[in-house]
Amino acid sequence: MNWTSRNWPYVLELTGAHLVQSVLPLLLGALVAIPVARLAARNRTLRPVFVTGSSLLYTIPSLTLFVVLPLLLGTQITSVVNVIVALTIYVVAILVRSSVDAFESVDRDVLQASTAMGYRPLRRFFAVELPLAVPVLVAGLRVASVSNISMVSVGAVIGVQSLGTLFTDGLRRSILEEIVVGIALTVLLAVLLDLVLRGTGHALTRWQRAGRARTPVPRVRRGAVA
Repeated sequence: MNWTSRNWPYVLELTGAHLVQSVLPLLLGALVAIPVARLAARNRTLRPVFVTGSSLLYTIPSLTLFVVLPLLLGTQITSVVNVIVALTIYVVAILVRSSVDAFESVDRDVLQASTAMGYRPLRRFFAVELPLAVPVLVAGLRVASVSNISMVSVGAVIGVQSLGTLFTDGLRRSILEEIVVGIALTVLLAVLLDLVLRGTGHALTRWQRAGRARTPVPRVRRGAVA
């Protein structure tokens, strides 16, 4: 553990950079994917276009995207902006499909009832449709978060600082401890972020569990004849 004890401030700095590069694309991707998925879920013509298009986006190799984006954005190849934009694209690719499924899982009868109660489309979306879709949306976010945590490390190949830097530097200098620390912290970040998302989903759907708990279960008396 000599290397770790001498370099822990540097390791913490890389951990923070890795976390930012993972979480920011997750938020940006969700802001893009959820409205797109909502539109696709309610329009049968657009659904295959958006779902297929998002699937094709995910087939683009990450390293290729990191190299091409500077040419398109006019940024330096080592700029963190390239990683954030690339991972946002991948998050959108993952979330569009799962978010379409989330909105399609919402009971149409519930939506019709809310419309009959006078809910306008925007209010109905935020007050009824989005809360009911939360469990499936969070499941998609959890998948995207794990994917992001792992792909951020690829940016180290082109010089973007993250925990992936420990892999490339440790391999170059043959320091096994540095590589192991990088792997361990990457896994730890993935687990912690997954727990945060799981807890958030649990908190946001508390009202659903409370409603199920208050629903009385009919009892069948012994000897009753159907």
